[in-house]
Amino acid sequence: MSSAVLSASELCKHFSEGGVVIDILQGVELDVQAGESVAIIGASGAGKTTLLNLLGGLDSPSHGSVALKGHVLADVSEKQRDALRNRHLGFVYQLHHLLAEFSALENVAMPLLIRGVSRGQAMQRASAMLAKVNLSHREMHKPAQLSGGERQRVAIARALVGEPACVLMDEPTGNLDPHNAASVWQLMNDLMQSMQTAFVVVTHDESLAARMDRQLRLQDGVLRADG
Repeated sequence: MSSAVLSASELCKHFSEGGVVIDILQGVELDVQAGESVAIIGASGAGKTTLLNLLGGLDSPSHGSVALKGHVLADVSEKQRDALRNRHLGFVYQLHHLLAEFSALENVAMPLLIRGVSRGQAMQRASAMLAKVNLSHREMHKPAQLSGGERQRVAIARALVGEPACVLMDEPTGNLDPHNAASVWQLMNDLMQSMQTAFVVVTHDESLAARMDRQLRLQDGVLRADG
C-alpha cells in the first residue's frame, strides 16, 4: 500500500466537443509524500488546473483514480469525500476566494466551523494561524481592507488552519509582486518543515518551481519530470 498522502493512478480526463473527443490528461501517475513540495508547470491550456481539480476531488476523472490518505475518492460517498477534503486538503487559488462579508479571522476559521469545531476553538486556532503569516494586526479587517499580498496570506492561513496533509495551490503568486511572492514561498517552506504539510503547486513562476523538491511538466496530457 502506498505511503503517499495523495496519489493519482492512470488518471485520464477527456471532453467531447462537437462529436470530437479531446484528451486533456492521459494516464497521469503521481505520488506525493508527507512534507514534500511538488511544482507542476506547463503551457496555458495544458490541463494543470484540471489536474489540480481532480486531485482535490472537485472533479471526476474519465478513467483512473485519486487516493487521499489511502481513501480512493471515487469509492466513498459525496459526504465522506467532503469530510476527507475538509480534514486532509487545503486549497489556495490565484484569486483568493475570501468571503467579502467576513473578517480575516472569520475567513480563516471557516473550514474549522464547517468541520464542527466550536466557535471559540475555531477562532483561537485561526488567530494562531494568522500570527504565523504575520497578520495578527489584521484579524478584524475584511478582504476589501487588505492588500493583495495580505489577502493571499489570509487564503494560505485558511488552507492550513485545519492542519491538512496536503495543500493544492493554483498560481499562488500569480497576482503578487516579487517581494510578496518571496514571502509566500518562505511561509510555505516554514510550514513544510514544522507541520510536514505537502504542497502541490501549479505555477508559471519558474523561480518558485525551482525551489520545490520536484518539478513536473504537464505536456500533451502526460506528466513527466521536468528536464
